[in-house]
Amino acid sequence: MSFDFGSFNNWGQLKKVAIRDVESAFMSDAKIDAEWKDLNFHSRPDLANAKREYAQVEKILASTGAEIIKLPGGEGLTLDSIYTHDALIVTPRGLVKPRMGKAQRRKEAAINGAALEAHGLPIAGEITGEGKIEGGDLVWIDRFTLLAGVGYRTNLEGLRQLGELAGPDVEILWFDMPHYKGRSDVFHLMSCLSPLDHDLAVVYPPLMAARQIEFLEARGIDFVEVPQEEFDTMGCNVLALGPRHAMMVEGNPETERRMKAKGVRVEVIKGTDICRKGEGGPTCMTRPLVRN
Repeated sequence: MSFDFGSFNNWGQLKKVAIRDVESAFMSDAKIDAEWKDLNFHSRPDLANAKREYAQVEKILASTGAEIIKLPGGEGLTLDSIYTHDALIVTPRGLVKPRMGKAQRRKEAAINGAALEAHGLPIAGEITGEGKIEGGDLVWIDRFTLLAGVGYRTNLEGLRQLGELAGPDVEILWFDMPHYKGRSDVFHLMSCLSPLDHDLAVVYPPLMAARQIEFLEARGIDFVEVPQEEFDTMGCNVLALGPRHAMMVEGNPETERRMKAKGVRVEVIKGTDICRKGEGGPTCMTRPLVRN
């Protein structure tokens, strides 16, 4: 049975999106003190400033007209639960609850899945056993084509199970991810690839597979290349709010200039405490459920 969540892409106009706000993820100074080092945050987030920064994100999302579903807090959730993109996967047959590569985050999928099921969204199944998968390693090119990164957060067994749950008409094309900073780093396929439209994407080629670049070129996708000095400041972590309309973290002026030169309208957020310290940008903080 197939469920219509809208088109499967990473750039269409947002219609429904799930988020978890600072109040439900960070909760308190005591929780931040207990968790930030173990979760490999670069430094301790400031709770009050994080709330101010997140309010701006919510305002921008609301301005798109999308329905916003706020996910609840829950037992066993960590600071990382603010990054909702990774903890659920949308497929033509329903939502898939992943088995996260980062062990501290493995309770998120059940809590998020239950909350969205209560909103009427179907659950197709979950990744089990030795399978690992995270949403940041997946990019829909079209309804039938899903790109995947295989690395420390997502493995081939996870993709095999996802393929069975998504249905036989979905082709999963996977690419090896580089070691880069190692097992503890937050490094996904979408760290290097953020679609902006059907024919445009923000990319960081030095950490992309050659055949991945060739595939995108063969599909007629033009590139906005992130300069080296703006990769670590999350220049590539860009959320498409709609075709050629994007949200990005401040401090990446050259990437912003290059996007605008391609006709992209850019919304810039302050992301010191909600983004940079935990290495999760606008894409990571949102789980799009329906796009045009």
